[in-house]
Amino acid sequence: MGDIARNQHFQAGFRESAQSWGELLADLKSRGLAVAPELAIGDGALGFWKALEQQFGSTRHQRCLQHKAMNVLNYLPKSVQPKARADLKEIWMAESKEDADKAFDRFLAKYQAKYDKATDCLSKDRDALLAFYDFPAEHWKHIRTANPIESTFATVRHRTVRTKGCLSYETVTIMVFKLIRAAQASWRKLDGQNQLPKVIKGVKFTNGIETASDNAAA
Repeated sequence: MGDIARNQHFQAGFRESAQSWGELLADLKSRGLAVAPELAIGDGALGFWKALEQQFGSTRHQRCLQHKAMNVLNYLPKSVQPKARADLKEIWMAESKEDADKAFDRFLAKYQAKYDKATDCLSKDRDALLAFYDFPAEHWKHIRTANPIESTFATVRHRTVRTKGCLSYETVTIMVFKLIRAAQASWRKLDGQNQLPKVIKGVKFTNGIETASDNAAA
């Protein structure tokens, strides 16, 4: 568990390319992250997912549901968006993956004829959008979206935009580091911390519940 804190990391990148992300992930490995993470959560940045495959090929992907919802809604008329947003919410707020799949299919059937670009945007990442169902239910609120880290970035972005062009590279790097360190103080603790060692040990979960076979083995 102590490795979690030690393996936090940030570095400057010129763009969200596979090379920039690969350098960050490779540096994490060199500093002790020897075991591949069980799950990575992110938006549609292709560079990140490509680099992840290269550095940690066994890590599962969870696409941020909030980012995906915004992407899908951008393909829909504003008059349709409120109802579509509610229909999307039915997918990732379902109690089980089976129910989520049914809600997913209902969305596709409802909107595909008129708004095929929206449904294509959603369906292409189906597996990655629903990966969280294979993890403890207590963790779902933490891993369905990239919001926890996005809130930290918002603080950093607010400050760096105001000082753009006024500071050196080294000064900006130090400032960002201190802002992130300060933001950590307000991070909420992981719900279901008792489940985390099970995830690390490879215990299987179905619809957020530890499987019967693993219970029996324990």
